[in-house]
Amino acid sequence: MTDWRAVQRRLRDLGFNPGPIDGVRGPKTDAAIVRFKQSIGLRARPYLGPLTKQALFDVQPERNLDTGLPWLDAARSVMGLHEARNTSQLRSWFDKSVSWIDPRDVPWCGAFVATAYRLWDVTIGLPSNPLGARNWMSFGYAVDPQLGACLVFWRGSKSGWKGHVGFYWGEDDTHYHVLGGNQKNRVSVTRVSKSRRLGARWPVNHAVSGKRIRLSPDGTAITTNEA
Repeated sequence: MTDWRAVQRRLRDLGFNPGPIDGVRGPKTDAAIVRFKQSIGLRARPYLGPLTKQALFDVQPERNLDTGLPWLDAARSVMGLHEARNTSQLRSWFDKSVSWIDPRDVPWCGAFVATAYRLWDVTIGLPSNPLGARNWMSFGYAVDPQLGACLVFWRGSKSGWKGHVGFYWGEDDTHYHVLGGNQKNRVSVTRVSKSRRLGARWPVNHAVSGKRIRLSPDGTAITTNEA
């Protein structure tokens, strides 16, 4: 059973006005839930499920993490952690090779990817500087975008040095849906334009997934068999 007063207080504390803290779920509370979910890359609807509760209260939901890709499951397990509200939790989750950083001060998308891989295989080779997003272009080998692939993007300018890195979660016609860190200051799934992709990489010691996941822009799966 949901404690709606606690939900409303938490939304208020995070800056999403739920209206009166009265324990009654109404339009203002639903609107606040939608705005909160938009801010962390979850589907924007007023459903308060386990992923939303995890992000809202920083507790692990009881769910099965089994995509068949252990690094992706590791990444997914910390969905919602925020660089300011969950600094200690993030730093303790980070692999020792990158745990020295303060995610409030240092861009940490590369640290997120490195940790997810190391939680799967402690001996896996990482780029010489995993914090540099574009350095992940030397990781593993090139593949087509698919579930679990490491996607590398340019940021600012294609010929510049800035970038972003995260994991393929799905795609719509114009964007990849990327599970990554340092996305709106938290671990989330967010849309990144396909035009910004520099490459997709795969670890050498795991079979490719081969799965292209078609999604609508709001993150809903597009099915071909509704039976």
